[in-house]
Amino acid sequence: MFKFVAMDYVSKFLEHLQYEKNYAAHTLTAYRTDLSAFQHFLSETYQDVPIEACSYAMIRSWIVDLVEKDLNKRTINRKLTSLKVFFNFLLKIEAIRKNPMATHKSLKTQQKQELAFSQTEVKGVFELFDRSTLIGQRDQLIVELLYATGMRRQELINLKTVDIGFSQKSLKVLGKRNKERLIPVSEVLLSKISAYLKFQEEETETVSSYLIQTQKGQQAYPNLIYRVVRSYFNAVSVKQKCSPHMIRHSFATHL
Repeated sequence: MFKFVAMDYVSKFLEHLQYEKNYAAHTLTAYRTDLSAFQHFLSETYQDVPIEACSYAMIRSWIVDLVEKDLNKRTINRKLTSLKVFFNFLLKIEAIRKNPMATHKSLKTQQKQELAFSQTEVKGVFELFDRSTLIGQRDQLIVELLYATGMRRQELINLKTVDIGFSQKSLKVLGKRNKERLIPVSEVLLSKISAYLKFQEEETETVSSYLIQTQKGQQAYPNLIYRVVRSYFNAVSVKQKCSPHMIRHSFATHL
């Protein structure tokens, strides 16, 4: 059987996730980062042992190294999951005969209960938006769409104006694995979207097909959504974690 060099295995794996599994870009980046970190460890510790030839003892030594660097157990488990999925792929294409992580058990972690924002906190946030500005209206739409629909951050980023069904009272979103789904929305939210689009048309000459944009009229990006959510909710909440996922969690709880 034709053998790839070590980096070709990783490239082949990432291509498999991208083109056959339709994984999102940020997921691919996570896998690439985790595998590169392990390859670097092998290179430094075991004199360039190729990743497909490593043993579980070598993986165990990497775990020890990560623990000594004070990485939390959840992060370490995520990295090890990346390795396990990668080795399963190598097994599938017959590059290896046995997954060295076949019997590996995840590090035990404490279950952290993720508390939703209270309805009072959510109400407090909606009193902060300055609807006289385009950015204020955009920020309100970011929070309101996440809260009123329960959509994911990436789904919001990918939402285009053509995906808004004003007559159908629904939004068409592209979810995980590129699967489309329709989300029902209220007339009140649709009217706010309509007002935002009209304001946007009056205030800027930049035309974008995406509903949520940067100040330069470009498609929004994950960190922008995170910053908007954190900045507003930090003003009304004492919770340490104020993230888009927390709004999604609040949507499910309040619903």
